[in-house]
Amino acid sequence: MNHAKVAELVNHAWSVADLLRGDYKQADYGKVILPFTVLRRLECVLEPTRDRVVAEAKKVKEMDLHPEEWFLSKASGHRFYNTSGYTLAKIANDPDHAARHLNAYIGAFSPNAREVMEKYEFAQQIKKLHEAKLLYRVVGRFADLDLRPVERDDNGEVVKDEDGNPVIVVSNHDMGYAFEDLIRRFAEQSNETAGEHFTPREVIELMVNLLVGFDDDALTLPQTSRRVLDPACGTGGMLTAAEEHIHRYNEDANVEVYGQELNPESWAICRSDLMIKGQNPENIKFGNSFSDDGHKGKTFDYLLANPPFGVEWKKVKEFVEREHEREGESGRFGAGLPRINDGSLLFLQHMLHKKKPVEKGGSRIAIVFNGSPLFTGAAESGESKIRQWILENDWLEGIVALPDQLFYNTGISTYFWILTNKKNPDHKGKVVLLDARDYWAKMRKSLGDKRKYLTEDHIAEITRLYGEAVHVAQDPEHPLHNKVKVFKNRDFGYHRITVERPLKLRFEVTEDTLTAVRDSRSLAKHVDTAALADVFKHLVGQSWEKKLAAFAAIREAMASGGVLWPSKQPFLIALRDVIGVRDPEGEVQLHKGDPEPDPELRDYENVPLDQDVEEYVQREVHPHVPDAWIDHSKTKVGYEIPFTRHFYVHKPPRPLAEIDAELKALEAEIQELLGEVTE
Repeated sequence: MNHAKVAELVNHAWSVADLLRGDYKQADYGKVILPFTVLRRLECVLEPTRDRVVAEAKKVKEMDLHPEEWFLSKASGHRFYNTSGYTLAKIANDPDHAARHLNAYIGAFSPNAREVMEKYEFAQQIKKLHEAKLLYRVVGRFADLDLRPVERDDNGEVVKDEDGNPVIVVSNHDMGYAFEDLIRRFAEQSNETAGEHFTPREVIELMVNLLVGFDDDALTLPQTSRRVLDPACGTGGMLTAAEEHIHRYNEDANVEVYGQELNPESWAICRSDLMIKGQNPENIKFGNSFSDDGHKGKTFDYLLANPPFGVEWKKVKEFVEREHEREGESGRFGAGLPRINDGSLLFLQHMLHKKKPVEKGGSRIAIVFNGSPLFTGAAESGESKIRQWILENDWLEGIVALPDQLFYNTGISTYFWILTNKKNPDHKGKVVLLDARDYWAKMRKSLGDKRKYLTEDHIAEITRLYGEAVHVAQDPEHPLHNKVKVFKNRDFGYHRITVERPLKLRFEVTEDTLTAVRDSRSLAKHVDTAALADVFKHLVGQSWEKKLAAFAAIREAMASGGVLWPSKQPFLIALRDVIGVRDPEGEVQLHKGDPEPDPELRDYENVPLDQDVEEYVQREVHPHVPDAWIDHSKTKVGYEIPFTRHFYVHKPPRPLAEIDAELKALEAEIQELLGEVTE
């Protein structure tokens, strides 16, 4: 990246804020500056072929040629064009008619470019600037912004350096950085989160390394072709990085990038970026990937995403649930549905649905998550079922824990999940966990919540360590052995068993029992509870160790009081509940000859899949509660990935004597300072 050039571009564009101050709120500066920056870039790219396109447009109209987009795109040399003779410089020189000319200029663009400007609601900004008598001044400021891709001489020919390479003025890469810097500034002005729009570049670089870097042999083959998808593409930073990474291995590789984005401004920037680079802008779809899949039926070689963390999917709930129920495993969400307040795992299912079959080369997937998808959801919940589906299909290759404070919009720890359906032989049936939380450097100035960043050395070492993970995990002498662990897929699965203990009761009648009898709705279904309470008054103070003895005494009292004894089982249960008192030494209550479980003593245990649950209970439970048993009818299977637990290192507390000495030293220091104040 040319830092000086990017800073120059951003400062020039940002200087327009001086013109807008007073007529626009700071939070709305971006509504003007971003679309004008895009417009100026498109103009600079089209400049060498402008006259040719105008002439071709006249010819197409006279000869009624169809499809006109094909002829005009060919004339422009790009996937977009403009058929007018306008430029921003010409428009700025006619202040009285600037609005009319600018609208005509926008209207003369190809449909794909017009759609970009429409997403910015650019017509509204033109009207507002015109009414504030600022339009021609803003247009003039951007007309002076040099965004030409390459240097050209007076004859329009590309200027080349000594090696025969074009002299770059503003590269696509620098243009992307400039866009991102502007977006970040506007996000900060409006108290939004810049992270909603883009991912830090060094994070993208590491992510793409882990995604693409292990296909280097295949990428170097002649006539290599790859399709890349980001279903939450933002301004397209990940797609750009993936394309550049592939071309570093093979300059002649054919790389097609695809994306989908819900934010209209981010979509507009991403799409215009593709137009500028010669990619097909139609590959960037607008809308919600869940309810309006813009790439339905397509499969991809690489898929990557940084979806919003913890965002609910209530707006698309009906659509997602309908697809889940109707299409099952043939649809995108057949594995399960996560809780409504976090759609992260929906994105992952969406991406897995678009992987290529192994026989056609397979796919690799990388996605950024917070900690929630690792463990949220009990056994057989939607989240657990999704993890089970992924692990049992052997698609999860590895998870990399990143430092906290790495993203612009959150200070929490994040994780890369790397998935593939074409694992290397040494990875089959295994999952790599890599702890990279200690790889960071402190930023000189924080950006939102981003206070840390990854250096090039960090990226290189993490990439290398991930590639050698299986070997490092097997070598206790390796200096980074404690940073890597390798598990079998089944190691993350468990049986959620229900451990029951018998209900033990003794029986008594107290004053509280009389109240319980009067208030019991269960007893009221069988007897007059007021009459029954009167009968119980004569039994207050009595107690029994056995249920049958208690029932016999109560039955005799009821007969003496003229209250009939219902022989129905529900009455007997209700009666037992009001006179029974839990007692560890009490009588075990039986149901059909078996001990009845006590709900208050019920417990749950997670037993690894490879362990026998009965042996587990004998070893872990029976030494403490020998009368416990497993209710196998309630056993569930769950999957979770307790990343932090596997890398936890116990740090013993400091000795009390050391802490006491430190407190005494601090106390003495305070007394000394107080003495100086009072003197």
